[in-house]
Amino acid sequence: MTAYAIAHVRSVELGPGILEYLARIDATLEPFGGRFLVHAPKERRAVEGEWDGDAIVIEFPGMAEATAWWDSPAYREILPLRTQHMAADIVLVPGVPAGYRAAEALHGLR
Repeated sequence: MTAYAIAHVRSVELGPGILEYLARIDATLEPFGGRFLVHAPKERRAVEGEWDGDAIVIEFPGMAEATAWWDSPAYREILPLRTQHMAADIVLVPGVPAGYRAAEALHGLR
């Protein structure tokens, strides 16, 4: 089942470190089947609540691949380039199966 790395980026300090991170991240995703679905779009519309910052969504074939990417030596090597220049909240989450309906969540709540 598909999984996602989702980031709510609150601030970015543009400079050589973050530019190097951006130049190198794609190569860390490829071995794990990761690809960007959303990457800090210029156009966005907050329809409820506040949304300060940017959104990033990376898709993976599954949670195993997402976790393996996050823990990989290649990503760990460039991680400080991001953490030293970006404030963000990041989660790895599994997707839902095809045909999933929100009412299915009721089964776990009852």
